[in-house]
Amino acid sequence: MKKYDTGLFLGKFAPFHKGHQYVVETALAEVGELLVVIYDCPETTDIPLSVRAEWIRELYPRVTVVEGWALPTGTGYTKAEKREHEDAIQDLLGEATVDAFYSSEPYGEHMSKALGAVDRRVDPDREVVPISGTAVRENPYSQREFVSDLVYRDLVSNVVFLGGPSTGKSTLAEQLAQEFDTEWMPEYGREYWLENEVNGQLTQGQLVDIAEGHIKRENERLAEAREYLFTDTNAITTLGFSQLYHGESRKRLIELANNCHERYDFVFVCDTDIEYDDTWDRSGVKNQERLHKRTLAYLNQYGIPYVVLEGSVSERVATVKEVLACGEANSMEQKR
Repeated sequence: MKKYDTGLFLGKFAPFHKGHQYVVETALAEVGELLVVIYDCPETTDIPLSVRAEWIRELYPRVTVVEGWALPTGTGYTKAEKREHEDAIQDLLGEATVDAFYSSEPYGEHMSKALGAVDRRVDPDREVVPISGTAVRENPYSQREFVSDLVYRDLVSNVVFLGGPSTGKSTLAEQLAQEFDTEWMPEYGREYWLENEVNGQLTQGQLVDIAEGHIKRENERLAEAREYLFTDTNAITTLGFSQLYHGESRKRLIELANNCHERYDFVFVCDTDIEYDDTWDRSGVKNQERLHKRTLAYLNQYGIPYVVLEGSVSERVATVKEVLACGEANSMEQKR
């Protein structure tokens, strides 16, 4: 039998780390129902509240996650600030009652009193799990052991290179990974095609297998990357091949391509202004141009921001670095 009927845990979870997980797991062992309130905090992190909420929902399906979109942002302990948070949480909970308030912070005392709940403080000295959200934000890679794979993937910027065959995507991804001391994701479709093609062709079902296999492997690389993952193609490319060779696409492949809209932080399209390497396993320069135009049309149709890379490899690398630097600067400006 559980000690308490309903427990409450709240925070910014920016990001949700294993210290938070320890509190949640402790609470789940003691309560019949656990509510977790998550604050919107754009001043602390640029990871949206909805993404942070999904981390908790996926890791702990038993938890009821409540998204707090208009909660106070103050972090002090003045009487007025404490009252502001207490009133906001009580208003958010409505008629719900809480028997135990879980936290690792000093605010556990005043919040539990306001809720008429037991003050259940868990690992306040961080002896069991020695980590903080600030430490993870400052250097996610060095604190990798304290963050689940699911969360860590969203702390890495996924940089994808699209375009037709022989436009330098693999070369760029590999070189940039070396320069940034991180991982890169090779094109899984090429590997799959070499093992499964019949007369140079793949079925529509096999193209779905490629898209799903690529994402699986990409997630594995994201879990090991440092700050960036440089990815060679995605399901948008596979969709282009399906349309080119079959004139149609499976519903699942279209779905996977559409999921790319929010999966990648930076999208680059490699132009066709470099010499085409006409090897036996490529379908010719005409198809290169067709796939290039299909890619641009798709990105434009769905309003996906992208940058076209032109010139030599060194010029393209320089452009990518400039865009990444600007992107990071913009993120930091938003945080301030």
